[in-house]
Amino acid sequence: MAEPAYDLVIRGGRVATASDVFEADVGIAGETIAAIGRNLPAGRREINARGKLVLPGGVDSHAHIEQLSAAGIMNADTFESATTSAAFGGTTSVISFAAQHVGMHLPQVVSDYHALARKGAVIDYAFHMIIADPTPETLAHDIPELVKEGHASIKIFMTYDRLKIDDEPLLDILVAARESGAMLCAHAENHGIIAWMVKRLLARGYTHPKYHSISHARFSEADAFNRLIGMAALVDQPIMIFHVSTAEGAKVIRQARGEGLKVFAETCPQYLFLTAEDLDKPGAEGAKWMCSPPPRTVADQDALWQALALGDLQTISSDHAPYRFDEAGKLRAGPNPNFKQVANGLPGLEARLPLLFDAMVSKGRLGLEKFVELTATAPAKIYNLHPRKGSIAIGADADIAIWDPAREVTLSDAMMHDLTGYTPFAGRKLRGWPVTVLSRGRVVVDDGKRMAGPGSGKFLARTGGEAAKPTGRMVADMDPETNFGAKLF
Repeated sequence: MAEPAYDLVIRGGRVATASDVFEADVGIAGETIAAIGRNLPAGRREINARGKLVLPGGVDSHAHIEQLSAAGIMNADTFESATTSAAFGGTTSVISFAAQHVGMHLPQVVSDYHALARKGAVIDYAFHMIIADPTPETLAHDIPELVKEGHASIKIFMTYDRLKIDDEPLLDILVAARESGAMLCAHAENHGIIAWMVKRLLARGYTHPKYHSISHARFSEADAFNRLIGMAALVDQPIMIFHVSTAEGAKVIRQARGEGLKVFAETCPQYLFLTAEDLDKPGAEGAKWMCSPPPRTVADQDALWQALALGDLQTISSDHAPYRFDEAGKLRAGPNPNFKQVANGLPGLEARLPLLFDAMVSKGRLGLEKFVELTATAPAKIYNLHPRKGSIAIGADADIAIWDPAREVTLSDAMMHDLTGYTPFAGRKLRGWPVTVLSRGRVVVDDGKRMAGPGSGKFLARTGGEAAKPTGRMVADMDPETNFGAKLF
């Protein structure tokens, strides 16, 4: 009797990629997709997907996991709890952070995060390196060596008291990224404007969480985007701008991309589904909805959806930053902290895809192919995980989420699998849910149960890839033909 052609066949579902939707079987051999077609031969195992959608597992390219904040607060999740939560939400690859703080040796930071992820992760993972201390050793030695080891993206902050990178060291980091072939990612807000607003609000007694949304003045985003884009253009370094929240910010990005600059950008569910009004709760309750930048207005939501439709924004990440609503997290300064004392961040790894599926597929906003593109294919391409990740294609890793498009779910705090203790999206009724999730051919979630053990996820070493390559066009100030012969590279 002949051996089965495949280890697993997903039978009779509607397969979707970023460009097509079609009925097909998917044959898996080992960890990869071996065949896509109709009436495939039997596998050793079979999953009946008739009436369901067979989608690429999500790629969440922005999540803070088991990370110590600059203020010394450990966020709520371990790699096991965070990646379990991600898998239950249909995400099969995550890029989290190896976070350097001032005085830390970057290689040791990366090694420490590696050890945590190897022990706990149940899905595949990579790291962005947060640079908060750009010493000569970090720039000249550590960044190039770590990029060679597969950590091909760097994150910087233009705000936060203990993390912000000023313009001159930011230019040094941009050049280090360029010379190493890494992507530069940024939290871009004008620190001076925010600090000025915070002081004036607190001095006048405006201390409740809702005033956090006022302290991050809208102009602080667009202004920082313009400065960052200008500096990146000066040295010809591609950049990714994280968590765009305003119509003005999206407009800046649209203009830069229209001029041919290599600027990528993302937004997050909190900016598509929440507003500043969500922070207006009794007592300290609004702290649950505090993140930076803050949620804005319904008009901003509409502008961000338009920017996604136009391609100005290419991805939607969670920016999962889980802090419990207790003394270990958001209430570390006491039961009635002022907004400056509250840890910024929301949980979102698990809710990201269901929220977006409901809006984009069930309610018809942008459609199924665009859902796949924004949540899986585009982030995989930008961060050079494609074609291994982000699509259903022969030879790709068998990272697959099987969705029941008819299943109706009301989000609740109790149903989440992270350790935050709440979801800012509780009470929302959604249509469509991932019922079976595979990572490299392994079933990691099936019908509400986790099937994979901690440490079974793998590290995804990667180079910067096409997105991180400079354009090759020099601005006049850097071009020896127009700057009196000065060679600055």
